[in-house]
Amino acid sequence: MAVITAAMVGQLRAKTDAPMMECKKALTEADGDLQKAEDLLRVKLGNKASKASSRVTAEGVIAIHVDGNTASIIEVNCETDFVTKNDDFIALANSCAKLVNDNNPADVAALSALPFDGKTLEEYRTALVGRIGENMSIRRFARHESSAKIATYLHGTRIGVVVEYEGPDEQVGKDVAMHIAAMKPVALSSEGVSPELIERERSVAAQKAAEDSAKAVAEGKKAQPADIVARRVEGSVQKFLKEVSLLNQPFVKNDKQSVEQMLKEAKTTLKSFTLYVVGEGIEKKVDNFAEEVAAQMAASKA
Repeated sequence: MAVITAAMVGQLRAKTDAPMMECKKALTEADGDLQKAEDLLRVKLGNKASKASSRVTAEGVIAIHVDGNTASIIEVNCETDFVTKNDDFIALANSCAKLVNDNNPADVAALSALPFDGKTLEEYRTALVGRIGENMSIRRFARHESSAKIATYLHGTRIGVVVEYEGPDEQVGKDVAMHIAAMKPVALSSEGVSPELIERERSVAAQKAAEDSAKAVAEGKKAQPADIVARRVEGSVQKFLKEVSLLNQPFVKNDKQSVEQMLKEAKTTLKSFTLYVVGEGIEKKVDNFAEEVAAQMAASKA
């Protein structure tokens, strides 16, 4: 069985806002698996356990470069928030976005091999790491080249959006980009949501329904029939799909209509979008100063 450390508990709490003891119980039950523990908390605590799941867990910046009908977005990571305000680091991110736009590299390795400032981009990055004294890395990028229109939005340097659309009003494209930054959809429509994400949500809904049924029986109530439970689970999945698919979301500037309804009214069609949030999906190491000092004291005594 995995050893559940205070750092692991703190990491799960940062993702879920659940009580410390609940986090420890979930990690113990999940044998240290952070994602499984998060799902267990969602089953037990519902939305209380997922309200902070979008918090970022690594530092860095998002940069965007636009040239006509071509736009590129990139995430460059570093170790601390202090470096995200460093002029050289910001310049590196902006230069990387332009290199992507101008050269259309296949992947991060191809981008890193491109010439930049008299050397390769990788050599420049390595030299900058040595000068600043902190590691930094190019995590991901996307390039949009289209005959359609391009709209972009940067929320500071932590959230970036690129949207391809067709329509007469450029403000609509800007509004959609801002909506995406605020509501963070995972796909254009429900059909675009990954099967893995859907199955994870179905599993959580099924576990929640089973737990509620067991609780009802324990209280002397009659358990719900299987077909009703199945409909309840499917209802939860459909609700989830509406919440995470862009076209189904209530439009942030007018929640009386969906994004799809707003676009139809504006005679606008969305082609695609890319949303980057700094650190999304990265698990950042959580240091526990008290534990570190205690360990050092124990080692010195030994």
